[in-house]
Amino acid sequence: MLTELLTGWIATQRWFAGKGRPIDELSIESSTQLAADDPILAHLIISVRQGDRVTRYQLLLGLRDEIPDRLRHAMIGRTEWGGRDRYAFDAAHDASLTSWLLTGMDVNLRVDPLAFHRVPGVEIDTTPRSLVMTAEQSNTSIVYGDKYILKQFRALIPGINPELEIVTALAAQGSSHVAKPYGWIETTLDGETTTLAIMQEFLSNSSEGWAMALTSVRDLYAQPRDVSAADAGGDFAAEARRLGTATAQVHRDLARAFPTAVIEPPEVKRMTERFRRRLDRAIVEVPQLDAHAEVAHAAYDRLADIDRPVAVQRVHGDYHLGQVMRTAADWVVLDFEGEPGQPLAERRALDSPLRDVAGMLRSIEYAARHLLADHPDAASLVSRAQEWSARNRAAFLAGYTEAGGSITGADAVLLHALKLSKAVYEVVYEARNRPTWLPIPLAAFQE
Repeated sequence: MLTELLTGWIATQRWFAGKGRPIDELSIESSTQLAADDPILAHLIISVRQGDRVTRYQLLLGLRDEIPDRLRHAMIGRTEWGGRDRYAFDAAHDASLTSWLLTGMDVNLRVDPLAFHRVPGVEIDTTPRSLVMTAEQSNTSIVYGDKYILKQFRALIPGINPELEIVTALAAQGSSHVAKPYGWIETTLDGETTTLAIMQEFLSNSSEGWAMALTSVRDLYAQPRDVSAADAGGDFAAEARRLGTATAQVHRDLARAFPTAVIEPPEVKRMTERFRRRLDRAIVEVPQLDAHAEVAHAAYDRLADIDRPVAVQRVHGDYHLGQVMRTAADWVVLDFEGEPGQPLAERRALDSPLRDVAGMLRSIEYAARHLLADHPDAASLVSRAQEWSARNRAAFLAGYTEAGGSITGADAVLLHALKLSKAVYEVVYEARNRPTWLPIPLAAFQE
């Protein structure tokens, strides 16, 4: 029976969010057949109950009479379909079936309850063959040649995904800092239009910000001790400055494309109290943080004293060096989904753009320090890490402010509080997952 096969299979997938808990029930909520010949293609929405939690996932199900060796790694098992036994597999790995998605978007196909859409004014080449990227954890990305990348959202939350909403809006404004969108797939869940996948330009000749930063740090650590970060061959500061400029321009375009608002001082005080509660909970879990609580509370006290409104707008929400790519022309921002695991309403909520700035500053600090975690000369390299981090954070902020981002007076107070709140979150994360990295977020309270 297919549901029994899926129950065993889904628990082993990287994108399955319920690892470590038994599956009480799995059911197929919807099944839509898209291609009828061998191989068959069907779209499934699967409902998984674990205790009192129910999560929906989507699966492109492939079915073949015989399965070739190239697809055995994606096999789910043998099941009955259409009156006879067939091999079932994850069709995201079958290039002969994923081409069907390109065609569907190109012609704006509708096969209830699925709807395929092409972004108005673009053309889609339906000929490139596909390959699944293997690095992702929560979604599945399918790359078509060197042209497109389709992100298939595995866990489904009713509503329009923020990434689709933001990328199409920014592209419509002519932003050069997003990968060009080409199409998307959607359905209806609980009465809401729900994004299943989005396809954008594949940035084939580009470099990830995190990888570029780490190369710069390694270059510095390999230099003689009298060589400064500014004089090292892999200096990253010019790129950090350009990234700050790109960030400010994205924030400007977001403010033009979506509603903006302000939060009044009473709400700022409530925000401060949320920061304090997070700190208190973190100290219970990670007692080492208690020694730094006074620093955090002092920053929160200054934030609570702000007596003017704070501007809020749509933001990225999970901004760091792994979310940006350097193309030949400029920096491009990816993954506007917001912070993973948060409710959709929270990910779409207005926030201070300084939250993104704080996230990137913390990411730059991580790039400087994380190589020290297992480094035999870590103690002697701390000052070099501090130098690299300070130089590149300053460059990022310079680019941000030069392009119109505001970080003066109350803005600086808010930014500092946001950085420390982010560091509190990082302390808990590292204590749970990478204890040897705990000194990285703790260092944020010593500056």
